Amino acid sequence: MKQLIVLAAILPLMLIFMAQYTLDQKNSVAISILQEQVYTAKEKAKQEGCFTEEIKNELKQNISRALNIDEEEIIIDATETRQYRINYFDPSGQRGIIHYSVSVPIKKIMAGGNLLGIGKDKNTAIYTVSGSTASEYLPKKN
Repeated sequence: MKQLIVLAAILPLMLIFMAQYTLDQKNSVAISILQEQVYTAKEKAKQEGCFTEEIKNELKQNISRALNIDEEEIIIDATETRQYRINYFDPSGQRGIIHYSVSVPIKKIMAGGNLLGIGKDKNTAIYTVSGSTASEYLPKKN
């Protein structure tokens, strides 16, 4: 009887480990999808010379659809002024560079958070993909 009581107490805690592994896999897939969507948008921005409203809106829609989150929760901070490709060394390192940062909330990090005393507000995190890339947009010749 003593062993049954111990099993009843320990089994839910042991099941959390299995659930955590599954949740980690789900979050890993979500992060991979986010990185893929940001990479695609970055390649489009390289061609345009900046992150246009069209590119940003398309990125928000794709992330929202793929990860099942609201578009309002997605934060995009990116270069919006057109950058031109340069064919010479720029000592400042800023000319022709497009910067971007895309942040998305991950709503469940710990499996069994309620059982462990972790509230919904603390069981979330913001995942950010950020980077820089060189513009491929060529200036128009007169």
